[in-house]
This record gives sequence, structure tokens and C-alpha cells, in this order.
Amino acid sequence: MFTSNRVISRASITVAMLGILVSMFVGGTEVQAKDYTIALVMKTLSNPFFVDMEDGAKEAAEALGVKLIVQAAERETDTARQMEIVENLIIQKIDALCLVPSGSQELALAIKKANDAKIPVLIVDTKMDPEAMKNVGASALTFIGSDNYLGGSIAAAALSEALGGKGKVAVLEGITGHETAYARDAGFKETLAEKYPEIAIVASQPANWERAQGLDVFTNMLEAHPEIQGLFAANDMMALGAIQAIKAAKRDDIVVIGFDAVDDAKEAIKVGGMLGSIAQYPSVMGSTAVKKAVEVIEGGTIEEYIGTKVELITKDMLE
Repeated sequence: MFTSNRVISRASITVAMLGILVSMFVGGTEVQAKDYTIALVMKTLSNPFFVDMEDGAKEAAEALGVKLIVQAAERETDTARQMEIVENLIIQKIDALCLVPSGSQELALAIKKANDAKIPVLIVDTKMDPEAMKNVGASALTFIGSDNYLGGSIAAAALSEALGGKGKVAVLEGITGHETAYARDAGFKETLAEKYPEIAIVASQPANWERAQGLDVFTNMLEAHPEIQGLFAANDMMALGAIQAIKAAKRDDIVVIGFDAVDDAKEAIKVGGMLGSIAQYPSVMGSTAVKKAVEVIEGGTIEEYIGTKVELITKDMLE
């Protein structure tokens, strides 16, 4: 029985008895804090897709009682900045690295440095190039993400159906040489060639995932190819830029399908500016990455590939 007359706070007793172990409460459930630091390095935070991923990761980190560091370059094309971020985190001796590589080849050396520092690496959303990894002796424990090729294929089927099986379409590609961009583009184009041969692609150009470039590139496409009836944009930011170009051209006969199902795209779908968008659920990717990182830190094993859902979001679904 405690009989001292001194007033000792509950926090003081906890610290005295448990040292650095601190209890947290998340959703009414007591969670034991863990002395782990996990880093999530993304391509950018200017794209709502990655904001959703960050939210999912933060929620998981809070629930698990771990420290989460989230960092990203300003632009998705800035591989040099992303490499610098990873190298700085290695110096900080993080316990695990969850990486959304901005370059499927360029980031291989940074991953090798994490390997050398004995930091587990989990790749999220965008796959690394196997040959580039092999060339520098780098390795990652898993890939967490959806099937981008399948997403492109779903978009091809939906666009073909909307056009009645025949017509002329355009493609706004992502960053040239980027694995995600390649997979979405290949899924779309190969599916059209194999299953919908009466759909002709009359223009296909990169717009580097950016809304402003989507506007500029598609404006030029419409001037050169006024016969365009449909558009597949490999992400929603480019699709939203293209919709601006369509409005400026006073066209209301072009069917647009995007990719990522961000909030602004969903609003465009609701009002009829877009037919649909391929959803990947980035918040699930972020939360899964943090959970799996903790499992690895604690000595567990994980699958080499952890798939997440991919589907077409349409107006009917949103309603």
C-alpha cells in the first residue's frame, strides 16, 4: 500500500515503473508505444493521391504507436531530390524505409545504400526496375500496390464501351521511363489492340502527371486532331487539365477516363466532365506499408507482392 504524503502524478509513476514505454489510446484501444521510426518517402505531396497515402500511413502509425516521418520532393520528376531525402534518412538511422520511387531506375542506388545500412526497404505503388536493382546489388523486401497494367486494361474496356466499340482516342502518358506510367499505358494500348481493334489511338504524349501539362498537351492534341472522341489520361491531374482544354475548345463530345480517383476527379465525374477514373486506394497502400514495416522490424516475414484493389469509379457508383 502506498503511504507517502508526497503527491506523485500518474505520469510520474508510469515513467518510474515503465521507463520509456508509454501508453497511447487510439479509438478506445490501448496501444503500447514502440521505439521505432519508419519513413515514408513519396514522389510529391502536391498530388491528392499521395496526400491520401500519407493519411493512411499516419493512421496506421498512430494505431501502432510508432514514429512516422513523411517526406517528398516538390515535383514527381525530381529523382535527385528524392535520392537526397533517402540518403538523409539513412544518416538518421531510421528503422524501416517505405519508398514510392520517383524513378524506377534512378532510385536503385539509394535503395542499395539503405541495404548497406541494414534498413529494411518496402516499395510502394511504383515498382523498381529489376535490372537496375540487380546492376547495383540492391534489394527490397516487398512491393505494395495495385496492378497498374490491369487498371489501364479496365480503362480501355470502359472507353471502348462508351464509344460503341469504334472511334478515335488520345492518351496522356505519365513520365517517360517511369514504371507506373509504362504499365498503365501498356495496359490500355495492348488491350485496345487485342480486344478493340476499331478504336484507333491518334495521339499519345507524356504530360508528366501534372495538371498544367495536361492542359497544354491536350490543347495541342485537339488542334492537331479535332477528330478525337475519347481520352485516357494515366492520372487524374492530367485528366483534369485536359478537361480544361476541352471546355476551352467548347467541346462536349469527348469521353474522358482518368486514373487514381482523387476527390477533384470524383467531382468531375459527378457533373459529367469525366466518364470515370481508375481507383487504387492509396490510403490502403500507406497503412499497409507502415503495418508491414513494423512486422519486419519485429522479425516477421512478408510476401514479395502485396496487392491492393483496383476498379473503375463511375457516376453511378458515386451516387
